[in-house]
Amino acid sequence: MLTIGQLAAHAGVTVRAVRHYHRIGLLPEPARDRSGYRTYDAAAVVRLIRIHVLASAGVPLARVEELLDAGTEEFTAAVADIDAGLRTEVRRLQATRRRLARLSAGEHLALPDSVLGYLDRLRGLGVAERYLEHERDAWIIIAAQAPEDIDAIIATKHEELDDPEMVRLYGLVSEAIDWDPADPRVVEVADVFERLFVRAVEKGQADVDLFDDRLAELLDATAADVSPVARRIIEILEERGGKGWTRIERVPADRLSHLGEP
Repeated sequence: MLTIGQLAAHAGVTVRAVRHYHRIGLLPEPARDRSGYRTYDAAAVVRLIRIHVLASAGVPLARVEELLDAGTEEFTAAVADIDAGLRTEVRRLQATRRRLARLSAGEHLALPDSVLGYLDRLRGLGVAERYLEHERDAWIIIAAQAPEDIDAIIATKHEELDDPEMVRLYGLVSEAIDWDPADPRVVEVADVFERLFVRAVEKGQADVDLFDDRLAELLDATAADVSPVARRIIEILEERGGKGWTRIERVPADRLSHLGEP
C-alpha cells in the first residue's frame, strides 16, 4: 500500500494536486490505516496517471471524469469536441495578440481596422491631426455602440469622400476648431453642410439612418463640446430647417430649388 506522497511520486504530480483531485471528486478518497493515514493501491496510481495525462493535454478538469469513464467512441467524440474548443480559444488568443501588437505599434485603442483606414484616408486628404483626434474619439463611441454595423458605416463614409464637396467640408471643419463663432466662414461651413443635405435628399439617401437617435444626439453633443463653432453650425442648420451634425435629416422640399447649387 502507498502513502499519498508515494502515490504522487509514481504519477509525477504533487501531493497538493492529489488532494485537489480528491476535493473535486476525480480521485476517490481511499481507506485509511489504523493511524488515520490515507493508503492507496495500484488502481489509484493508474487513475491518477490517466488524470494527469488528460489534464496535461489540455483537457479541462470538468471533463476529465467524462473521458476517464468513456468508451472508445465516446472518448474519440469528446476529444474532438475539446479540440474544437481549444482551436477556438487559440484563435481568440491570436486575435488578442494582434490587438496588443497594434497597440504596441502605436495604433489607436478601441478602433477596428476599417476605421483606422478611414482616418488614414482623411489624414492623406490633409485633414488636421488635431481635428482627427476628435474624429477618432467619435468613432470609438460609434464602434462600441454599433460593432456589427461599423464596417458598413465606414464603407458609406468612404463613398461620401468621393464627393469633392465632402472633402471640402472636412477641410473647413478641421480648420474651424479655433475660429470665433461669429467668423463669417462659419456660415460657409453651414452652407456646405446644407448642400450635402440637399444632395442626399435628391438621391433618396436622407432617410437612411446610420445611427439611432440617442447615438446621434450624443455625437452631436460631443461635437458641440469640442468647439463653439460646431455649436454655432448646428444652430444655423436648425434655423434653416435641417437638424443635427451627425446624421443627415431631410431638408424641407421648398428649399431644394435654391439650395441645390453651390
